[in-house]
Amino acid sequence: MSNSLLKIGHRGAKAHVAENTIASINKALNIGVDAIEIDVHKCASGELVVFHDFTLDRMTNGSGEVAKHSLEQLKQLRVLGEFEIPTLEEVLDAIDRKCVLNIELKGKDTASVACEIISEYIETRRWQLADFLISSFQLEELKTVFNLNSKLRLGVLTKASVSEAIKNANIINAYAIHPNVALLTKDNVKLAQDKGYKVITWTVNDEVTIQRVKTYGVNGIISDNPELL
Repeated sequence: MSNSLLKIGHRGAKAHVAENTIASINKALNIGVDAIEIDVHKCASGELVVFHDFTLDRMTNGSGEVAKHSLEQLKQLRVLGEFEIPTLEEVLDAIDRKCVLNIELKGKDTASVACEIISEYIETRRWQLADFLISSFQLEELKTVFNLNSKLRLGVLTKASVSEAIKNANIINAYAIHPNVALLTKDNVKLAQDKGYKVITWTVNDEVTIQRVKTYGVNGIISDNPELL
């Protein structure tokens, strides 16, 4: 990751194609992002599926908790009537090292499986540590990643407090903090960077806010409209 602003597609290219689908990933790649952010949950059969919500009701023709369905059951559903729910491996294969992948550990017990998959892709598919960024609101999941592979880049998500994110980042030797855009000031961005952390903010979708946040000197912006970055 260079020092220039990282242009990050949110759940692929969420404003253009159904979020967290291979089609959305491909759209973001076509736009030319530096990174793509996705969310993962562990399903009942143990695989990591790429999906944002804890329940299926908003985005699919199914209902109930993602974690209580097997991969076979999830694969029969359709996102917005059209798309399959992908596995983490399917997303990795689609990206094929064309950009960095920011994996947000959304559901419980996602950290260890994510680490296994990442290790496998580093060992057998020529992916590198720098191709991954693992973020979460859940400090326990990030601690698990840190204990399993302390070399992986970690990002502490927060919608509450930049100073709390910095404190938690310290515990796990994080690479970045990921504050909601509403929390940002020029001063707290500088504070985090002075302490050695990158600042990657979300979800910034309009040109006015994008320009304002750029003046703060953030390191990355996650957007539903990555073409605006």
